[in-house]
Amino acid sequence: MAPGRWRRGRPLLSALLLIALLGPAACFSSSFYSPGEPRSSVRVLCGSNWSLVLQGQWMLEFYAPWCPACQQIEATWESFAKESERLGITVGKVDVTQEPGLSGRFFVTTLPTIYHANDGVFRRYRGSRTLEDLQGYILERKWEAVEPVAGWKSPSSIMMHGMAGLFHFSGWIRQIHNYLTGTLGVHVWISYAIFILATLLIGLLLGLILVLISDCLCPAKSKYRAETPEEAITKENAENAALEEPEEAPELSADDAGEAADVKELSDGEDAANSSADESEEDLALGKESGDEEMEELSEQPLAESETESTVRQRKSQGAEKEL
Repeated sequence: MAPGRWRRGRPLLSALLLIALLGPAACFSSSFYSPGEPRSSVRVLCGSNWSLVLQGQWMLEFYAPWCPACQQIEATWESFAKESERLGITVGKVDVTQEPGLSGRFFVTTLPTIYHANDGVFRRYRGSRTLEDLQGYILERKWEAVEPVAGWKSPSSIMMHGMAGLFHFSGWIRQIHNYLTGTLGVHVWISYAIFILATLLIGLLLGLILVLISDCLCPAKSKYRAETPEEAITKENAENAALEEPEEAPELSADDAGEAADVKELSDGEDAANSSADESEEDLALGKESGDEEMEELSEQPLAESETESTVRQRKSQGAEKEL
C-alpha cells in the first residue's frame, strides 16, 4: 500500500478502534467521579457488568440525558439509592445512548423504564415514581403481586442475547455514519451508498459460506460412478433373465390362445342363442299380426252373407207381388 493511502486510511481505522472501545470506556469512565463532587450511590451498569443484576435484589432505571421525564426523577432516584442499604437492595441505572445493547436486551421502548430484579427474575415497575412509592414497593413487597417477565423475554434468554447484539450493531453503524459525515465530511448519500454496498457484499459472502458448508455436510451424489462387482453381477443376471423370457413366451401364448378360443366359442354360442331368441320373438309378433287380420276378415264375411240373404228375400217378395 502506498504511504499516502495509508495516511488517508489511518483516521478511519482509528475511528473503528475508538468505536469498538467506546462502550467499555464509557462504562469505566462513568464509574469514576471528581474529587470535588459527591459520590453517587447509584450503580452505573454497562455491557460488561450488567450480569450483576442476576444476583440479589435490584432496582434498575433506563434513562437518556435528553429525556425530560428522566431529568425530573433524577434527584428522586439519587435519594432512593441512598436508602438502598436500609432497604437491602442495589439501585442502578443505564444510559441507553451509551448502551444500546442493554436497551435491546431489556427491550426498552419508553423512557424512563424501571425494572425490579430479584435473583434473575425481572418485573416491570409501573407505579408512581415518587420516593415514598418506590420505598413502599420494596418494603411492602408489592413486587410479589406483579407478574414476572416471560422466560423468552428475560434479559438472560437466548432471544434477548440476539436482540442485544442487533441493537449494539445498529448503534455501531450509527457511530460510523456520524464519523463519516461529521469528521470526514462525507456526503450523507455517499455514506448511505457505502452501507448499501457493504450490505450486499456481506450478504454475498455469507451466502457463499452457507453454500460451502452445505456442500461439505451434504455432498452431491455423482451421476457417473464405477459399478461395484455385486452391481455388475446383478445387472448380468437381469440381462440373462430378459433373454430367457422369449423362450417361455410360446407356451404361455398357446395357453392364452386356448383360453381365448374357449371364450370366443362361448361368446359365439351366446350370440347365436340371442339371435334365435330374437327371431322367435319376431315370428311370434308376425303370427299375432296375421291372426288379427284373419279374425277381421272372418268378422267381415258374416256381414256380407247376411246382406246377400236380405237382398234375395227382397227380390223374391217383389216377384210374388208382380204375379198377383
